[in-house]
Amino acid sequence: MAYLKVVEGSNSGQICELKEPNSVLGRHPDCDVSVNAGAVSRHHARIVLFAGDYYLEDLHSRNGTFLNEKRVRDRQKIDDGDRIRISDAVFTFHRDLPFDLPKRSRFNGGATMPIFVPDNEQGARLVVVSTLDVSSSSEGTGRSNAALQAELRALLEITRSLHKTIGLDEVLPQILDSLFVIFPPVDRGFIVLEDDEGELTPRWVKVRRGDTDDTVPISRTVVRRAMESRQAILSADAADDSRFKNSSSVSAAPIRSMMCAPLIHKDGSAFGALQVDTIHARDRFREDDLEVLLTVAKQASIAIDNARLHEQTLRQRTFERELEVAREIQRSFLPKERPQLSGYEFFDYYEPAYDVGGDFYDYIPLPDGRWALLVADVVGHGVGAAMLTAKLAAEVRFRLLSAREPVEAINQLNASFARDLVKGHFITCLMAVLTPDTGDVAIVNAGHMRPILRRGDGQIADLGDEQAGLPLGVLGGRRYAQCTIQLSPGELLVMYTDGISEAMNAAKERYGADQIRQQLDTATGSPRQRGQDIVGDVQCFISGCPQTDDMCLVCFGRA
Repeated sequence: MAYLKVVEGSNSGQICELKEPNSVLGRHPDCDVSVNAGAVSRHHARIVLFAGDYYLEDLHSRNGTFLNEKRVRDRQKIDDGDRIRISDAVFTFHRDLPFDLPKRSRFNGGATMPIFVPDNEQGARLVVVSTLDVSSSSEGTGRSNAALQAELRALLEITRSLHKTIGLDEVLPQILDSLFVIFPPVDRGFIVLEDDEGELTPRWVKVRRGDTDDTVPISRTVVRRAMESRQAILSADAADDSRFKNSSSVSAAPIRSMMCAPLIHKDGSAFGALQVDTIHARDRFREDDLEVLLTVAKQASIAIDNARLHEQTLRQRTFERELEVAREIQRSFLPKERPQLSGYEFFDYYEPAYDVGGDFYDYIPLPDGRWALLVADVVGHGVGAAMLTAKLAAEVRFRLLSAREPVEAINQLNASFARDLVKGHFITCLMAVLTPDTGDVAIVNAGHMRPILRRGDGQIADLGDEQAGLPLGVLGGRRYAQCTIQLSPGELLVMYTDGISEAMNAAKERYGADQIRQQLDTATGSPRQRGQDIVGDVQCFISGCPQTDDMCLVCFGRA
């Protein structure tokens, strides 16, 4: 797994694991690698994995992205050890992590990196100490009243401060900072949380002394035992304790005393742990220290739960705002009205399966009096599909204006999307260019559903089977073919997406293209009426059953 290491900047030493197939760097909260500086764009740069190699792209940032001090103008291959600079932050790129991290580990805790060291748990016996009663925990411990009062004051302070903090990346360091105040002997502390798949993920670490080691070993044995038993663990001398002899991470570190307490949800389930340790024999922890740690863990659990809920709410609000923006963008690219051409009539229908869909249609007037009709289907749904649809809507107009024939425009579109699309993404597209004076229709099909022609004598025909090509973006050098028909009076051409033909009812039956043909065979009236009949028949077929794909239909005919 590749990663970036911050070598210059406010988080120097931080390890940032890269996601596959791409990771976005910037100051927006949804970026995979957060770079917080005013000169950094919201979505500044991207690292893409393609065919086993990593590439760096600048996402049209204001102040640029630099690879080995050269500004990135287009996609650049990056190698192990390369330096990436964004504003004042400098990263080094590394192809492989030098240690075993949990899947999708996200660590934000500064320059010291916590890592899990594999443990041989067979025969490992840990000291498990239950929660202690506050009123009796200090009896016989030999602790001074002044020390206990200082701990109590610190405990009250952490309780107050945690209730004022709502961000997870503020709560976690505050917990550790407070523990270092409560327990002066503590040399190291860390917080581990479970991710959505139950993997233990180190989230924050703190080291009191200027330890030159970049890593802090964490024992899965200790953390898991604390979480599974929902009890705390205290070892007076972990390094020498025979009960930890099979834990390589404990024995490898000069730990003289250690405490670990689970973090517990309101329902009683454990979701993580916090641990502190000391390397000095004279500063061993006592059971009353464990009592305080357990109390802090309870308060920390509440604070972390609240912080996660707060962040979830913020993400939902951000998503809803972005979704509304995407809706507005998508609506702005759909045609506001149908062409008004003497002797022709047009009908269109569009229904997204989700709030924002990937289907698209358009009517585009050309300078020579022709009209281009486009129906397309972007793979996927939601905001990403809508953004790609917006790009298609803008670029297809430009290509049509610069190309003499529709097939040239499609060839240019394909080359553009093959260069820009992420691997695995593509667009099916059907273009029909109508010459109103003659009724000629030039058709180019890029991996889309074949258009259906209803002739004046009632015959039904699928068009362009031999000329159909691959979807846009699959092969950049692909050349497409064009077929031309003449639309005579009384004839109708139907263009649609697979959301129509694959519309499904409660019995999991599909509507099918044959049903469209049957409707065209029996329907009468104008192109608008026939289009409405098809839509009505589809709606009757699905009977309100929710659909998983967008539906789009465009019909036009000659009177």
